[in-house]
Amino acid sequence: MLTWAIARAGYEVSVFTDKFPNVQKWLSGDKNPTVKQLEKFSKDVHLPFGYLFLPEPPTERLPIPFFRTNNTQATRVSVNVYDTILLLQQRQDWLRDYLHDNEFEELPYVGRFTNRNNIQEIVADIRNTLGLPENWAGNFSKWQDAQDHLVHHIEDKGIITVFNGVVENNTSRKISVDECRGFVLVDKMAPFMFINNGDYKSAQMFTIVHELAHIWTGHSAGFDFRRLQPADDSMEVLCDKVAAEFLVPETTFNEVWSHNPNINYASRYFKVSEIVIARRALDTGKLTKQEFYTFYEEYSNREFTKKQSQGDGGDFYATTKKRLSLTFASHINNAVKSGKLLYRDAYKLTSLKGDTFQTFFSQYM
Repeated sequence: MLTWAIARAGYEVSVFTDKFPNVQKWLSGDKNPTVKQLEKFSKDVHLPFGYLFLPEPPTERLPIPFFRTNNTQATRVSVNVYDTILLLQQRQDWLRDYLHDNEFEELPYVGRFTNRNNIQEIVADIRNTLGLPENWAGNFSKWQDAQDHLVHHIEDKGIITVFNGVVENNTSRKISVDECRGFVLVDKMAPFMFINNGDYKSAQMFTIVHELAHIWTGHSAGFDFRRLQPADDSMEVLCDKVAAEFLVPETTFNEVWSHNPNINYASRYFKVSEIVIARRALDTGKLTKQEFYTFYEEYSNREFTKKQSQGDGGDFYATTKKRLSLTFASHINNAVKSGKLLYRDAYKLTSLKGDTFQTFFSQYM
């Protein structure tokens, strides 16, 4: 159980025991751990304490398909991704029951295109449901503002949109973008979307709409989406095409490109990032794969440098709004105030406690 727990947390046993020499003595039988030491060990490897007393490691299955760009479907993910999926499932289970008990209706658009794959039809229905015309982004001066506007409309339709790059609020447990760009938990009452906030802001827009397509087609999934390329799976390819058409309609893009074949110009016109335009240029044969990959690497280096100069600081409560989703937080707040949710359960569901919980809900909601 000890070696399994260490490997599950992503460590090599030899490296881990160098850092924690007591564990090597436990493994060799030279020393027995105390309860307090085992409690600390369970925290170090992110494992529920009780698991250490099982006769053998439990079978942990991924609750959703998880796709890799290199054409494989993952059978396991890191413990940080796994724990985040389970956390959002717990929130979803509570919210589904809460909405049902309060006589909310099922969301009619979830799974509306389960057995259909007409890209134009799906895109049109997403736009219509969100109340966004084809050229909606043109009303904004910056693509970042357009993204905020899109998320507002998504949440307004009952889709919980979570931005986070760590497990709960634990900044020492980062979620690798290379492993997980995002995932979506489809549900008729309470669909949840997770976007890795450690990803470049410029790439997040594509992830958001890709996940919307999953909701409309009724399929939960996670993905790494490396270089903004989908896995070789029919549903992933469909959702990828829907996202591209939603953000940069092909007919208009062809007209704009024929007038001025410039990525930066098209980015300003469509109010999406340059990387999304480059990806659309690849789709429509205006860039070769090699040209796209070269641009992607150059652009990623620019974004990385910018991110490094900005640092990791920020307002905790503003970050919490994105980590929870304002829609989800509003339901928690209403449930607590009406006496339908105990504070201890609200603390667990929000990953906030005591004064931090009170401050967030009294001053930032």
